[in-house]
Order: sequence, then structure tokens, then C-alpha cells
Amino acid sequence: MPKPRRNTASVPLDGALFAVKPRKPIPHEFVLDAMAPLSPTTRPMFGCLAIYVRDKIVLILRDKRDQTADNGVWLATTEEHHRSLRQEFPNMRSIKVLGKKVTGWQVLPADAEDFEEAAQRACELVLAGDPRIGKVPGARRPSRSGTKKAILK
Repeated sequence: MPKPRRNTASVPLDGALFAVKPRKPIPHEFVLDAMAPLSPTTRPMFGCLAIYVRDKIVLILRDKRDQTADNGVWLATTEEHHRSLRQEFPNMRSIKVLGKKVTGWQVLPADAEDFEEAAQRACELVLAGDPRIGKVPGARRPSRSGTKKAILK
């Protein structure tokens, strides 16, 4: 006696069932190529791509269609290094989208004439271990909603 067959619906494999959201292209990918000797890791951050070397965040790559003013390569630095870095990067400025006049984060704007050269130079500084670029991120603060939940229990 033949085994009874399960009644399974036939699903065409035209890709609709397995549709995958396409990945965004990596902005300013040449920066990752230049950083390759350090085996950097990347993480999404603020709709951009953050680059880490060991425990430090060093750069963020940004290329958004809306709010294009801050597109480019963001440098993780501190205010004390701005003057010396500006000597190497005359077009470097504070990031406008963060809302403050001066921030630790600085941008090499993508619309600057020397953008690619400046971005390559920033990579060279990171490769050389320049202490002016890179920050160890602080520990994340617990969310306020988590605190409220703990109090309510």
C-alpha cells in the first residue's frame, strides 16, 4: 500500500517569498579599503556606518540624500585636538546635525574639493595610531523605561 502524501501547496520560487531588503551601499568605501590593514569592524550608527579599530570608534561614514550638509567622513576626536587637526584638514568643521556649535565629532565634508585626499590622510593618521583620532565609547546608560520598570516591580 502506498504511503499517503501530505497535501502541500506548491509555492513558486520566484524570489517573492525570499525577498531580502537590499543593503545600502557603503558610503565612501575607499575609506574602508584604506583602513583594511587594521582589520576594522563596522556597525550601523545614526543611519551611517561607524568604523572601529579594536575598542575605539575612529570614523563614521555618512552619505544621506536628505540633510547632505554633514555627508563625508566624521572624525571621532575631542575639542582639544581641533586646532592641530584643522592644520592638517583646513575644511574640517563641527557637525551641524548634532545641534551644537562645537562638538567633539568633526566632519571632513564630502563636498570639499580635497575630500578624498583629506579622508585618505585621516586614514593614514589612524593607521599610524595618532592619538587625536579615536574614542573609546562610554558604557551605555540604562534606558529610563528600564529604570521605571524596575521601580514598578
